[in-house]
Amino acid sequence: MNSNVQSLKAFLGQTGRVALVEVAATKGSTPREAGAFMLVSASAIFGTIGGGQLEFMAIDKARQLISPLEGEMAAKRPEGVLSGGTTRASSTAAATPPGGSATTLPSRGREARIEVDEVCATLDVPLGPEIGQCCGGRVEVLIRPVDAALEQELIAKAEAEAAYLPHVYLFGGGHVGQALAASLSLLPIHAVVVETRADALEGMPETVETRLTPMPESAVREAPAGSAFAILTHDHALDFLIVAEALKREDAAYVGMIGSKTKKATFKSWFLKSAEGSETQFNRLISPIGGNAVKDKRPPVIAALAAAEIMTALVSHAAEASAAPEKAMAG
Repeated sequence: MNSNVQSLKAFLGQTGRVALVEVAATKGSTPREAGAFMLVSASAIFGTIGGGQLEFMAIDKARQLISPLEGEMAAKRPEGVLSGGTTRASSTAAATPPGGSATTLPSRGREARIEVDEVCATLDVPLGPEIGQCCGGRVEVLIRPVDAALEQELIAKAEAEAAYLPHVYLFGGGHVGQALAASLSLLPIHAVVVETRADALEGMPETVETRLTPMPESAVREAPAGSAFAILTHDHALDFLIVAEALKREDAAYVGMIGSKTKKATFKSWFLKSAEGSETQFNRLISPIGGNAVKDKRPPVIAALAAAEIMTALVSHAAEASAAPEKAMAG
């Protein structure tokens, strides 16, 4: 199971009420896109809608919504003070929805609006200096308590998203492999470490899938379309075999191999003469992984650079794949 799904279930399974804080609409430059969400309980949060004062305001309102005691405390606070000591400008009354209330905050001609009814709250806030942010856009945030039905909806959505996460296959669990696995474990991907040595898989992050196999190249053939392949085993001959398989996958998002210019040149000669590879296929190979702009060969540094390179390739490949049908229709 994907780590995000596990974490979500763990958060929702805790005692106490939880509120869903969701970005309902955006205009202009904003920290997060519409659909981004976070969960708020009386003592913890899960996820983010972009941080900053907007998020602080949303958390404060969410806790007032799910906690009667917090709501009572908020009602007793002096005008202009939110929970946690956050300050705001004095509010003026606005149109009040049936069964609820509304507050309009002065915002240099672009009013920030907070509406609250019996079951939810809506924040419509310009991201300007008035709230201590300078994004320049505007965000509408919907806040509502999480009931049993909404809980199941959130879990189902997370599971569906996990099923479509791009796959990254990391071949080799040496020093750089361990560091790269740790970096990949933090990203919204499905990471798989493939090894021929059992001891090299020890200590891998729990959220990373591990596979022990005498034929690692078989994992390349079984990988879904759009996968990324990072090859850094302990054996150059094995590297060559895996890279050759990966380069023949025209639907691969990324194929990278650790090594030097000499290793890459040696691979090219073997690939073209003995592996029936083509120049076009070879030109898709990224080697060394992570590039050579940063002259630092420490494993964590290589891993950070490679993780960024892989993520960039995955995003670019996904964008090209989604644009292909539109181009075909236009043609």
